[in-house]
Amino acid sequence: MSAKDRLVVVGNGMASLRFLERLTERAPGRYDVTVVGAEPVAAYNRVLLSSLLGGEVDEAACGFRPLSWYEEHGLRLVTGAPVTEIDRANRIALVGETHVLPYDRLVLAVGSLPIRLPLPGIDLPGVLTFRDFADVAAIRKAAVEHAKAVVIGGGLLGLEAAVGLARLGVDTTLVHVMDRVMERQLDHAAARLVRTAMEARGVKVVLSADTAAIEGNRKVERLRMKDGSVIPADLVVMSVGIRASTALAQSCGLACARGITVDDRMTTSDPAIHALGECAEHRGVVYGLVEPAYEQAEVLARHLVGEAAAYPGTSLATSLKVSGLPVFSAGVVDTPDGAEAVVMHDAAAGLYRKLIIADGRLAGAVFVGDISEQARCKELIRSGAPLSPDDRDDLMFGPAPKTLAA
Repeated sequence: MSAKDRLVVVGNGMASLRFLERLTERAPGRYDVTVVGAEPVAAYNRVLLSSLLGGEVDEAACGFRPLSWYEEHGLRLVTGAPVTEIDRANRIALVGETHVLPYDRLVLAVGSLPIRLPLPGIDLPGVLTFRDFADVAAIRKAAVEHAKAVVIGGGLLGLEAAVGLARLGVDTTLVHVMDRVMERQLDHAAARLVRTAMEARGVKVVLSADTAAIEGNRKVERLRMKDGSVIPADLVVMSVGIRASTALAQSCGLACARGITVDDRMTTSDPAIHALGECAEHRGVVYGLVEPAYEQAEVLARHLVGEAAAYPGTSLATSLKVSGLPVFSAGVVDTPDGAEAVVMHDAAAGLYRKLIIADGRLAGAVFVGDISEQARCKELIRSGAPLSPDDRDDLMFGPAPKTLAA
């Protein structure tokens, strides 16, 4: 038996890799580590899936660390083989039916699963999701010349899938049940700019569109909407959200709600098992973004090397590019009663800035086209510090240039 504590990390996505990076930086060799990933490749950048789908990058460009990095840091990496069972009483993780991994501590970083709406026709060939390399390969195979594609879902992943398909020259329509795209991150004015950018790249956008059924004879042929309209489709990409992957945790009796329940040290109901990333639920919140996962990874790495560390939760902020258009959103999006909205809007230039101010403090910000003041906005929203007299102008127009003293 190894003199080191045996650490098994289940999952090899972005959260898992960040945890391993921080752990090996702080205490190289402290643990005897085995990493088990269900996908056949090591951790890669899911943010680049749209670019991969559109042919702008290849799979190699999406990778983070070469296999040699794991070897150099003494990490055993098992790919293409999901953990199928956890025996908590004997502290054993089973990979498949035969491979047994004893552990002293175990980390669940198993991510999330794409939601598939329970629609008639959901199981027809040609209905796909958009979450990983395998999905991209399946979509590219289905996106043959003259194909018509429909993306269901106007959140970030749906927009990315639609843009990627349009880049392939596919006739692409995005349908969304809400009255604006990215309604959780954008107000109506900002969402209109993003929609315009999508349409400029060849994506038809249909809003307030509720799908009733996916129809076809042996394969997808059309979407029938609840208003009776029909949209032809050879390919349907379902991108309506994600849910935490909890099946493995539930099967071994760990406490779960919407996600695997963890405390401020990312510890589950079993003191020997931790969870982080999209599969974890902290203080009633399941985060589906990279930033909280990275913060959780930092806390867990510190905790496992004996440092005092606690995760307080993340004040959500989104910074990204949609169809090449920079977008930033933090705090509240729609102006609440009693709050003040300060807005600059130049639709022709594709620029929009809104500050939401409540009780003299910044409660939210939405920027499109120019997000240069995002860091200051995040700081003010998270700290709750009062706005100074110059903050409004600086956040709206950028700090005034410094002048040299005479």
